[in-house]
Amino acid sequence: MRNYSRLIYIILVLLVVSCKEKPNTKDTKTVEVPEKWISLFNGKDLNDWTVKIKGHPAGVNYKNTFVAKDGCLKVNYDEYDDTFNSTFGHIYYKKVFSNYKLRLQYRFTGKQLSDGASWATANSGVMIHCEDPKNIGLDQNFPISIEVQLLGGLGVGERPTANLCTPGTHVVLDNKIATDHCFESSSKTYHGDQWVNLEIEVRNDSIIKHLINNEVVFTYTKPQIGGAVDYNEQFWKRKEGEPLKKGYISLQSESHPVEFKNIELLEL
Repeated sequence: MRNYSRLIYIILVLLVVSCKEKPNTKDTKTVEVPEKWISLFNGKDLNDWTVKIKGHPAGVNYKNTFVAKDGCLKVNYDEYDDTFNSTFGHIYYKKVFSNYKLRLQYRFTGKQLSDGASWATANSGVMIHCEDPKNIGLDQNFPISIEVQLLGGLGVGERPTANLCTPGTHVVLDNKIATDHCFESSSKTYHGDQWVNLEIEVRNDSIIKHLINNEVVFTYTKPQIGGAVDYNEQFWKRKEGEPLKKGYISLQSESHPVEFKNIELLEL
């Protein structure tokens, strides 16, 4: 009887110890940290941006090509005489970025200027890993950069958007350096003046993704210096093959009115 009581005692002690060691998981929940997206455009002015238009020094917003109006950053040609005269322009955010997600909405509006190139109809772009606008030549067409080309539908036919163009740069596709200037994405065509959601994920000089309406439509790797340039050719030739790890972000004007809004960035 004594041995039986002792056994009961030992079992009770083990049960107590086991209960104490068992973690309490009833109220344990995974806490999601909210993403800290920052707004690059305040919807009111261009104070955080620098304009550079071909034929004009950095900081000169020729004929108010870029304006802040109705909560949008607009490329407009209201003060032009209906001729573009190859005055390609870009507006650059003030800060350099390397690893980030950029998202915005865009749409094409109105009519293209009369002497704009046929390929520039409903054509704009978001340039990433751009060179410093202060170093761009007076008559330079485009910054050394990676261009996420934005195209609007022409009413008929297919015309994908969030394509890739490479002014003064190369990328790697299918494990090979791709030296063509432009490459089509797998996106749908968006006709008219509808708003389109664009997101770009940039991972330094490793991988870059283009997304339209939350769908990945283009992916490539290893952005680097390379290819034809229209300014300071010898300088960039010496840098050929050098990885593009960071740079400015800019929005493009190419002769067709376009609007951008909700321009936000998440650093990774």
